[in-house]
Amino acid sequence: MSSTRTKWAWRIAPLALALLAVGGYGLFARAGGAARPASPAAPPRPTPVVLAPVRTRDVGVYITGLGAVTPLNTVTVHTRVDGQLLSVKFREGQLVGEGDLLAEIDSKPFEAQLTQYQGQLTRDQALLDNARLDLTRYETLAKTDAIPEQQLDTQRSLVRQDEGAVENDRGLLESIQVQLAYCRITSPITGRVGLRQVDPGNIVHAADASGLVVITQLQPIAVIFTIPEDSIPAVLARIARGTPVPVDAYDREQRRKLSSGTLLTIDNQVDPTTGTVKLKATFANTDSRLFSSQFVNARLLLDVKPHAIVVPAVAVQRGTGGPFVYVMTPEQTVTVRQVTVGVADGDDVAIDTGLAAGERVVIDGADRLRDGSRVVAQASR
Repeated sequence: MSSTRTKWAWRIAPLALALLAVGGYGLFARAGGAARPASPAAPPRPTPVVLAPVRTRDVGVYITGLGAVTPLNTVTVHTRVDGQLLSVKFREGQLVGEGDLLAEIDSKPFEAQLTQYQGQLTRDQALLDNARLDLTRYETLAKTDAIPEQQLDTQRSLVRQDEGAVENDRGLLESIQVQLAYCRITSPITGRVGLRQVDPGNIVHAADASGLVVITQLQPIAVIFTIPEDSIPAVLARIARGTPVPVDAYDREQRRKLSSGTLLTIDNQVDPTTGTVKLKATFANTDSRLFSSQFVNARLLLDVKPHAIVVPAVAVQRGTGGPFVYVMTPEQTVTVRQVTVGVADGDDVAIDTGLAAGERVVIDGADRLRDGSRVVAQASR
C-alpha cells in the first residue's frame, strides 16, 4: 500500500514543480511590469465649436407691445329707402373704391311719384302765373279807384299762397329725386367688402339692423398696442422731438416683419387694471399684409445707438457671476469673459463692456467648454 502511494507521489511531484514555476514567473512578470514607469497620458482632444466675429453696427432701442390691427373706418352699408333689392354689384371680399356701385333698389315707385310731383308743380306754377297777372291788373285798377283796396289785398294774398304751393312742389320734387338717387347704393369709403347679408329679390328697409354688407378700410390701417406705464416718459420724450416715430409690426413669433408705419398718438390715460397705456400707429398697408383684428407685436423705435458692439444672442451664457462669453484665443483655446449686456436687436445683442470688435466668440458648443479648453473651429451649420 505504501509502495503504491510512493509511486504516485513521484509521478505528481514534477507536475507540481512545473505549475509552481509557471505561477512564480507570472507573479514575477507582473511585479516587474508594475515596476516599469507608466507611459504619459494622451492630451484631450480639442472640442469642436462654431465661432462668430464681434461686430459693430447701429443698434435700435425699441419698446415692444402687444396689439391688434384696427381699421381706421368700418362702415355697415344700409339702404336709405324701402324697396326690393334688384341686384348686387359686388363680389364678397372684393376691394371697392369710394363711390363704386354696390347694389340697386327697385326705383319704379319713386319714378311714378316723380312724375306726379312734376305734374303738380306744373299746375301750381300755372296758377301762380295767373294770380300774378291778376295782381298786376288789380294794381292798375286800384290806382283809379276802380276796385276796392280789399280786393287788391286778397289778390296779393292769393299770389303768396300760390308761391308757397310752388315751393312745396319743388321740395317734394327734390325729395323724390333724392329717393331715386338712394336706389343706387354706392360705397362710402374705399375698402374690402365682407360677406353679403341680403340676397337679391328680398325687400329691404332703411331700419334693417344687419344692413347689406360691411366695408372695412384697409389702406391705410391702424394698429393699437399697449406698453407699460413706466415707458410713457421715454415715448413722450421721443414724440417731443417733432419727427415721425417709426413703428414696425411683427407676427406673433416676432420673427417676420409685416409692415412699417408711424406712431399716430398716445392715449390720455393709463388703464389702472393692467398698468398699461394704449398707443395707435398707422400703416400704409399697400401690400395688404395687415388684416383687420390680426394679432401683432408692435416695435416702437425710441433711439439708435451708433457703432455698438454686437454679438449673436446665443453667444451670451449665464453663470453665477453674471453673463459671460467664451472668447477664442490665438493659442486655440477659449477664455471666459464677463460682459455687460445691452439692448437686443433681432438675433443680435449689444455688449456695453467686455468685448472688442474683431474678437471671436463661441456660438455653438459652449455647453462642453470651460475656461482654457482647447477648441477647433467648425463651419457654421
